[in-house]
Amino acid sequence: MIREDIVNGRCGWCGSDELYVKYHDTEWGRLVTDEKRLFEFLVLESAQAGLSWITILRKREGYRQAFYDFDAGLVAQMSDEDVERLVKFDGIVKNRLKIKATITNARLFLAVQKEFGSFYDYTLSFFPGRRPIVNSFRSLSEIPASSPESDAMSKDMKKRGFKFFGSTICYAHLQAAGFVNDHLVGCCCRES
Repeated sequence: MIREDIVNGRCGWCGSDELYVKYHDTEWGRLVTDEKRLFEFLVLESAQAGLSWITILRKREGYRQAFYDFDAGLVAQMSDEDVERLVKFDGIVKNRLKIKATITNARLFLAVQKEFGSFYDYTLSFFPGRRPIVNSFRSLSEIPASSPESDAMSKDMKKRGFKFFGSTICYAHLQAAGFVNDHLVGCCCRES
């Protein structure tokens, strides 16, 4: 399916699905400084690997239930018994490797916070001047799948042991959390 670049005044990738439109209008590309929200996006983006984002958005509340409202400290304490329980839970993607990765990633998220003071500061350390990037793309085809920043961050995260967080997923995380603003020129949310 070919999507138009701007539809109804917004980036065409969100189409007309109400959940997608709401996510586009209220979250995507808006800078997140809250550590809990950053962990939430890390969990959701890593769960998305190989799937569509709308699939994960539709399961977001299930992830919230399964992973203690995205409390990294509590998730880091989860056990093999929790993994067994969650592979039977319909509210999330029942992939054992992704569930285990979420627990591992929570532990590593906490370690990064301790080392850098916050995951936010860690993320900014990969950006020129420690500033988010606002791109000026006019077409969906111009938006890259990765960037030098996502390449460097995902490489560092992989070295630290993070799972399901390659450069493409990392770039999607940076977009979702507003470290990269890829709202197209002409989108109603570009400047808001």
